[in-house]
Amino acid sequence: MKTIKLNKIILLALSLVVFNACVQDDDFDTPSVIVIDPVINGNIIDIDAVIGNLVQSGDDIITFEDTNNYMEGYVISSDEGGNFFEEIVLQDRSENPTAGIVVQVDVNPLFTIYEFGRKIYVKLDGLSVAVDNGVVQIGRANGNELDKISAAKMTEHLIRTSETATIVPLEVSISDFSNDLESLFIRLNDVQFNRDDVLGDDLKTFAAEDGDEFDGERLLESCAGSSSVILSTSTFSDFKSLLLPANRGSIDGILTRDFFDEFYTLVLNTPEDINFTNDVRCDPIELSCGLATTIGANNLFEDDFESQSINSLISGNGWTNFIEEGSEGWEAYTQTGSNSSQGISARVGSFNSGDANSVAWLITPQIDLDANSDVTFNFETSNSFSDGSTMEVLFSNDWDGTEAGITTATWGILPDAYVTQDSDSFANWFESGNVDLSCGSGQIYIAFKYVGSGQSDFDGTYELDFVSIDAQ
Repeated sequence: MKTIKLNKIILLALSLVVFNACVQDDDFDTPSVIVIDPVINGNIIDIDAVIGNLVQSGDDIITFEDTNNYMEGYVISSDEGGNFFEEIVLQDRSENPTAGIVVQVDVNPLFTIYEFGRKIYVKLDGLSVAVDNGVVQIGRANGNELDKISAAKMTEHLIRTSETATIVPLEVSISDFSNDLESLFIRLNDVQFNRDDVLGDDLKTFAAEDGDEFDGERLLESCAGSSSVILSTSTFSDFKSLLLPANRGSIDGILTRDFFDEFYTLVLNTPEDINFTNDVRCDPIELSCGLATTIGANNLFEDDFESQSINSLISGNGWTNFIEEGSEGWEAYTQTGSNSSQGISARVGSFNSGDANSVAWLITPQIDLDANSDVTFNFETSNSFSDGSTMEVLFSNDWDGTEAGITTATWGILPDAYVTQDSDSFANWFESGNVDLSCGSGQIYIAFKYVGSGQSDFDGTYELDFVSIDAQ
């Protein structure tokens, strides 16, 4: 379980009170003025150099004094829609950027002066740089914390040029996310919102649901793989009440971190940056028969992993243990203490793997649903700080039983099976429930699929035990 720092919650609540007072009337126009290019009598450095100064110092915060340095960058954020507040996000180039940074400013709105695409210089002397909420930011030092640049000092430190560039989104995949992409204007192609938010009777808005206290967090899924990211929208944004689009396509936004620096989020300037024009969604097939009240006496398959060799890949008993990407597969382990196994159990994780991507499958033998009645499926799972890694329970009617055919087979999901969540206690094991398979047909395989990476946000571990498939 994650520990939430009380002082951060208080700070967020106070800032939202101020935000609410400042955004009651945001009908502003960018002033039509002639901008004369400034003459910079100093050293012009890029954003990456500023970040490098902080990293090389080894300190939590550094302050620029008597350097005569000016940082240049392009504005990629806009508070016109109320989704940003008293901050400007800059990146080093209008196209193919390599570094981004956040500048805290005690002014609202900012888009009327520092609009999207505007090139500006930041006078660094008198300002400080630190990592705040997981991203590198610039402001005024207050001990080891950052305060915002005051309104009186804004134009002294933030100097407009005459250039307003066309910002070309950097096309990346969710699996590419890293610190190097933070505070950049990116594009995700072929994504969609989770079906639970946009299909059926309970349609979700961007940030106007009862549980949206500070931000609305909505799951964006990649149609090119199993990766996903949270779209975060302020409850003070102008578009918070709009329904999420149900189609799929591309979305442009700024990559950042959540308030508690636990995971990556994408933030929009405007919903117009969503281009979902493909009405053919990529939702997986589902086999959902609900949960059964009884378990039959005829066992078709079971494994408690007690016969497996510790620290070796799971093998035998009809299992297919396949590493699609990376170096980590499902292995047998035993552990004592607060995060103990249940004797010998199975686990998979990418912690300290160094893998850019980790995809591992553990697949049961074939189960004949036509030849058996009232088939049920049970297992137990636990986790060790699963973070952004995922484990899915899938099924296939058309897999040919070979490792080569795993990635080309059609795999659907078993949504009724409960898999432990990152918010669950790592010390406990959780039952899947008696998953009813009686509404299915044909011969199926059931797979436990793990997706993660060696990155700290996606390197969690899942544990599995007491797998059983039964029939009447």
